[in-house]
Amino acid sequence: MGGRGAGKTRAGSEWVRMQVEGSTPLADGDARRVALVAETHDQGREVMVMGDSGILACSPPDRRPVWEAGRRRLVWPNGAIATVYSAHEPEALRGPQFDAAWADELAKWKKGEETWDMLQFALRLGQHPQQVVTTTPRNVGVLKSILRNASTVVTHAPTDANRAFLAESFLAEVEARYAGTRLGRQELDGILLDDVEGALWSTAALEACRVDGAPRLDRIVVAVDPAVTGNAGSDECGIVVAGVVCQGPPQDWCGYVLEDASVRGGPTEWARAAIAARERHGAERLVAEVNQGGDLVESVIRQVDPLVPFRALRAGRGKGLRAEPVAALYEQGRVSHLRGREGRLGVLEDQMCRMTVRGFEGRGSPDRLDALVWALHELMIEPATHYRRPQVRGL
Repeated sequence: MGGRGAGKTRAGSEWVRMQVEGSTPLADGDARRVALVAETHDQGREVMVMGDSGILACSPPDRRPVWEAGRRRLVWPNGAIATVYSAHEPEALRGPQFDAAWADELAKWKKGEETWDMLQFALRLGQHPQQVVTTTPRNVGVLKSILRNASTVVTHAPTDANRAFLAESFLAEVEARYAGTRLGRQELDGILLDDVEGALWSTAALEACRVDGAPRLDRIVVAVDPAVTGNAGSDECGIVVAGVVCQGPPQDWCGYVLEDASVRGGPTEWARAAIAARERHGAERLVAEVNQGGDLVESVIRQVDPLVPFRALRAGRGKGLRAEPVAALYEQGRVSHLRGREGRLGVLEDQMCRMTVRGFEGRGSPDRLDALVWALHELMIEPATHYRRPQVRGL
């Protein structure tokens, strides 16, 4: 799994060569019948076979196969054959048999499940049939099923790993626009984003609330969900910076999530990180959940800065119920996330897409999300709760 331009096609081409080539141009390799499966026949030909990183471009002259266009296949000097198939036609894989296969960009196949199933039944030649998948990951069932398989070996390659062979203008543009975002984690880092069924947020909704910058903010706070312990196995300390524009009644205010400054470390480390975030953004105060640490949380913060404005918050409801009104603010279009490296909100957004009303359906604790909830609660929900609309008397 890799980001855009990470070198996935080259990896697939070299893997096929490794399977079919022997010690000399005419010697047999481990595989003699290979399936090349792309989303369409055209993409298989133009990318996997004839592309800049395709099989023909990667093969030295004495081992280069011949492309037989009428039969959509490559024939090597040693007799090995690789045939191109389209994921739009899974039934075409019913009948042929192979000892190796290369599936390219599987996560965008329209008939992914059907095509993958037909391919598995066709991999029945040789002593140990194998297949390689090269794809930018997406939240699709067939890919998640493959990753759960005990025989699957997973490797990752971010876009940046292939920086030497990519245009600097391309890298500058995509990094400025997508670095640190949830979509960037998928398209640039090659990480599978798993939206949980019934989650309070979705990837599409979070991308829709992305902005390039925040206006002049009336209030800014740093919210902390502290990790009481600081050993290697402890949870992270969630630290999120958010601000609000106070125009009109609180029901009309708009919030902006400015930075995820979460850290893993002991109490002194997270206290310093929180205070540093306050100084960077000119926040008016720190707010922190004290259910676990009690007075210790404030004590640790004041050891670093005795004069920092601080407010302790106590959770009276479960995480899912506490997050619900904050999710409602997003549905109303009243909360925005900063785009690019400045915000660095990708991991926070991963946690958001795994929070349901039943609770968090991910690994560990949603510390970053908890801090976000406290920040927006302090800025937008509590003021709206205590706001009293002006009375209008009739004549």
